[in-house]
Amino acid sequence: MAKVQNASSNGDLPWYHDGLRFKCSGCGNCCSGAPGFVWVNQAEIDAIAQHLEMTLADFEARYVRRVGIRRSLVELDNYDCIFLDSKTRKCEIYDHRPRQCRTWPFWKSNIRTPQAWEETCEGCPGSGKGKLHQLEAIESQAAVIHV
Repeated sequence: MAKVQNASSNGDLPWYHDGLRFKCSGCGNCCSGAPGFVWVNQAEIDAIAQHLEMTLADFEARYVRRVGIRRSLVELDNYDCIFLDSKTRKCEIYDHRPRQCRTWPFWKSNIRTPQAWEETCEGCPGSGKGKLHQLEAIESQAAVIHV
């Protein structure tokens, strides 16, 4: 289990002001598990469709679902992301993955408290280990998307 830092005594700084460690282990845990959403915008849809050499209409019909006014990538029956290779546990569109995937694990929901970060570290073997990410980088990623 990863050690978390104590909450800051300075109310202006978040509890993780000294940084957080993360190095992707390639386990695929963040792409599988419980039902969920991988939110995508039009630019991401365009980029992935182009990468897969598909028309937008074909790509959206096969890989995108509407959730209210938003759009998400579809999931397999076991709730894995449609682009998670079941054998290698690797992302098939890694270089073109959506911003939600690019910013893991530095989502506001994961860093809101030391306890939330501990839970993230329990489910993600790369969280709490590896490279130390500085406050500015963490907050920049946390501001990208709200999940």
